[in-house]
Amino acid sequence: MRIANVNGRLKLLVAGGSVDVATASAGRFGFDPQAAYEHFDELRRWAATISEPSEEFGQEMAGPPVPAPRQVFAVGLNYLDHAAESGFAVPEVPLVFTKYVSSFSGAVSQVELPVGSVDWEVEVVAVIGKTARSVPTEQAWDHVAGLTVGQDLSERDLQRSGPAPQFGLAKSFPGFSPMGPAVVSLDEIEEPADLMLGCDINGEVMQKGRTSDMIFPIPELISYLSRVVTLYPGDIIYTGTPPGVGMGRTPPRYLHSGDHLHSWVGGLGELRQRFVDAPMALV
Repeated sequence: MRIANVNGRLKLLVAGGSVDVATASAGRFGFDPQAAYEHFDELRRWAATISEPSEEFGQEMAGPPVPAPRQVFAVGLNYLDHAAESGFAVPEVPLVFTKYVSSFSGAVSQVELPVGSVDWEVEVVAVIGKTARSVPTEQAWDHVAGLTVGQDLSERDLQRSGPAPQFGLAKSFPGFSPMGPAVVSLDEIEEPADLMLGCDINGEVMQKGRTSDMIFPIPELISYLSRVVTLYPGDIIYTGTPPGVGMGRTPPRYLHSGDHLHSWVGGLGELRQRFVDAPMALV
């Protein structure tokens, strides 16, 4: 099953098009994309009976497929080579921070660049499908609704300002958390623990890696988080980025107005962001 958000309505993607879930289910399921994760297994069983689209669908139509999670987690330094290029030792436990929902956008978007040094970080985003509390690693996949593509855009100057890193703020400017175009349920993913992901800028490949290279794979992240907090249906986890970010280059390279960022994860989909200068503030 692949589910998307179009203009705030839950859509099932089938055969190159889409189906409005609330309409096609005669109200059995509502229109709210976020509510889908509260009864995800039931929705998935119903979706298996639908094979023909009733509407067109294009990636440019897709909003964030998880538009209003209760909790947003992100994991830093979760690939060996990314930790090295960032100048940090390999973490002994997951490095966890939060992002803010106001930074969410869909698969195709225009992003205004704040003053500073804006970097790219392609990631697999895991979506929780069942309440999780103290979940053993070997049972963690049972609590995942599906996966989607994400970018954890980062303003490095703000991130490195002050006596301690400002991860949450630096990664939460408007448009800094594009996701989508759909959440793909695990039964449609051949090997969720070994997905290829990457990104390019203006056609030049910047990042390329595999999720099998994670220091802490997705089940370990879920188990670790659930021993501290309760994870709820619809919560999301940005699971970390492979090497190739701008900050780790010599000299560093950052995004500029006019750049086009293309991000992908095999079997899940792709994102496309165009960057423009933010308008000058009126004095």
